[in-house]
Amino acid sequence: MKIKARFSRFYFAFHSTCINFAAMFKNIMLVALGGAVGSVARYLVSRALNGTLLAAFPLGTMTANVLGCFVIGLVCGMADGDGAPVGPDLKLLLTVGLCGGFTTFSTFMNETLALARGGEALAPALYVGASVALGLLAVVGGYQLVKLI
Repeated sequence: MKIKARFSRFYFAFHSTCINFAAMFKNIMLVALGGAVGSVARYLVSRALNGTLLAAFPLGTMTANVLGCFVIGLVCGMADGDGAPVGPDLKLLLTVGLCGGFTTFSTFMNETLALARGGEALAPALYVGASVALGLLAVVGGYQLVKLI
């Protein structure tokens, strides 16, 4: 009986670990897939917009950040409440994965530093202020748009 009891505990621990690993692996794959798509989309947006208007201003990065804020607002709005059309897996894919790969905060900070090193105080302040204000408006807009639909 002791051997069976010990084996049962071992089996339960092993089985629980495998189930937890499988769920974690699924989540990792969702984030990786979304991140890959988001990163490529960010590259394409930046490539299309940088250097077109105000050549020294990182318009592509700011556009990616604002669009990402809007998308994350839409997704979180659709995942909010009972009977939400966006479940936890899709929310993970789109927020942590897609938006995480698409939005570019580290690039944003690096470009702010580059603007600041240019010797002007107005350009980095305008860039940070506009990005934060437009990003916040985009998140609120996305969230509110979902509530209207």
